[in-house]
Amino acid sequence: MNTSVVEIEVPKAENVKVTKDALNVDLSDGRTISVPLEWFPRLLNATAEERNNWRLIGRGHGIHWEDIDEDIGIEGLLAGKPSGESQGSFKKWLYQRHSRPIKHSGRRTLARR
Repeated sequence: MNTSVVEIEVPKAENVKVTKDALNVDLSDGRTISVPLEWFPRLLNATAEERNNWRLIGRGHGIHWEDIDEDIGIEGLLAGKPSGESQGSFKKWLYQRHSRPIKHSGRRTLARR
């Protein structure tokens, strides 16, 4: 039996928009993919400013959010894979996020969101 291998080229991200409900990614092949923000708890819990502070990585094969330490690959989005982060890891991140020191008027206080 002969089998043939078909190589599929994964399109690259060209633009990203995060709304309160969805992550929308414009792809190099003309499609726009939209997934629920609930798939990515860090994005869901981020501020609008943090959500908008993204950059493309790997020449468009992924997206990185520096402020929330989140990386999302385009191949995973196309495959319908939500975040693989464990609940323990997410809870630790969320705890650190709510208790990290911030500067306010020259004083250090705890962040409360």
